[in-house]
Amino acid sequence: MSEGRSCPLAYRYRPASLCHEITPVADDVLYIIGGLYGNPFALDEIESMALAEERQGRSVKLVFNGDFNWFNASDQRFRDINKRVLSHTAILGNVDYELAAPSTGAGCGCAYPDFVDQGVVERSNQIMIRLQELAEKHPDIQARLAALPQYRCLLFGGLKISVLHGDPESLAGWGLAHESVVAGNRQSLEEWFRASGADLLVSTHTCLPVLWSGEVDGRPRMVANNGSSGMGNLRADPRGLVTRISRIAPATEPVAGIVSHGLHVDLMPVAYDVKAWLAEFDGLWPAGSPAAVSYRTRLLEGSALAPDDLVFPSAF
Repeated sequence: MSEGRSCPLAYRYRPASLCHEITPVADDVLYIIGGLYGNPFALDEIESMALAEERQGRSVKLVFNGDFNWFNASDQRFRDINKRVLSHTAILGNVDYELAAPSTGAGCGCAYPDFVDQGVVERSNQIMIRLQELAEKHPDIQARLAALPQYRCLLFGGLKISVLHGDPESLAGWGLAHESVVAGNRQSLEEWFRASGADLLVSTHTCLPVLWSGEVDGRPRMVANNGSSGMGNLRADPRGLVTRISRIAPATEPVAGIVSHGLHVDLMPVAYDVKAWLAEFDGLWPAGSPAAVSYRTRLLEGSALAPDDLVFPSAF
């Protein structure tokens, strides 16, 4: 397999290990923030969203589930993004893993499936090479990244929430991708929920958002993938998305949401300053660069999805 399409064994783990260790959370609201991709303006907005909740008397916990690095290809931005994110709870994404401990032959570590164009894969590998060269100048940050886990399990509202980056078998797995849920990966979901004991699987990595709810062995379960907090996720919509989890309904309108066990799981829009971010992005990744070719249109126009494309209720 070519670089960027396959990953080393260190990326693999067993679904049964996901909730072996459980951390109770006493806060009122969880924000699970995946795919920030080095966007400082999206992080500014997410912090403002959390502050607005706190002003309403709700305590908020921020949890970053990987790939908070990607476009932050300057010494200042690299240090700034990592310092801010690592002051909160975080796990590794494949990008952060490859910056902390580069794997021979892994490329970007994205494990892109066959339906992703080879040009995207090659450009992602080029972005990773530039970031790895940058990260080598910051060994203190590399050490902090290397100390992060690949997944966490939180006990929140009486439910087990498995926070991961890819899927329940791999740091870079695509089993919880929008494409996989649409295809109806019933057997895998059944096996993963049974093995992990989780009530909710919260993922990112695959860049398109999706929510799923259903039953496994008569027990309600949910899947949430926020797509990206630092890029647009919907048609003609440059806003990022975060997964908000709470027994309290959000005060502002989510893009999409599901309710189960009295728990609200919502994809909340991150309306960051796109103009300011594009000005910085263009300075770091000018026209013709790998990131500009792969991502600049997405930053402006989002994806091909509409809100109605995001929620998949089902039952086994």
